[in-house]
Amino acid sequence: MSKTTILLAEDEPALGQIIKESLETRDFNVLLCENGNIAMDVYHKESPQILVLDVMMPKKDGFTLAKEIRAIDDAIPIIFLTAKSQTKDVVEGFNIGGNDYLKKPFSMEELIVRINNLLNRTQVQKSSEILKIGNYSFDFPKQILHFDGIEQQLTHRESHLLFHLVQNKNKVLDRSLILNKLWGIDDFFTARSMDVFITKLRKKLKKDDSIQIINVRGFGYKLVF
Repeated sequence: MSKTTILLAEDEPALGQIIKESLETRDFNVLLCENGNIAMDVYHKESPQILVLDVMMPKKDGFTLAKEIRAIDDAIPIIFLTAKSQTKDVVEGFNIGGNDYLKKPFSMEELIVRINNLLNRTQVQKSSEILKIGNYSFDFPKQILHFDGIEQQLTHRESHLLFHLVQNKNKVLDRSLILNKLWGIDDFFTARSMDVFITKLRKKLKKDDSIQIINVRGFGYKLVF
């Protein structure tokens, strides 16, 4: 079996080498890059399976790099590494398309667990069917909502969140379960990020008045149509 390739972008040489060597002892192939520009070149040349990006980097920071990659690849898992801990920074990371967010200092065991968790999630078989949501058609694999001849492109996380809501139609989608499944963690920051995505989905489904995403306080959300 071939090794999983991780693109690691970290501008602190000592820390980058420690992370690289630790991951290699777990049988990962690690491509260490010292800045965002180099990381983008390596991404195009090597086709890694997962990205671990430091946020604060010279020449091109982790958020900018993630935005550029998300514009062409909506599936690859992205983990941000950062010393920034303000809520707005965490929410920005998730809104850009990050799948997880690890604050420095962190343990290597925690990073490895999060990497494996994201890799396992990406292996889940995607549904190939076109889902009906009221008067909308939802093409999950292509991440497109259709309504009366008009297409709306969804982000990776919007698409997966909507898919789970549809699969649990008229039932409460447990907040903790979906946070752990899509974000890999259930905490204040990820809950705030999920609220933002729910608001975006409501706006994209507003052309059909019969569709509602109801907030069931203390439990989660329910899609009704």
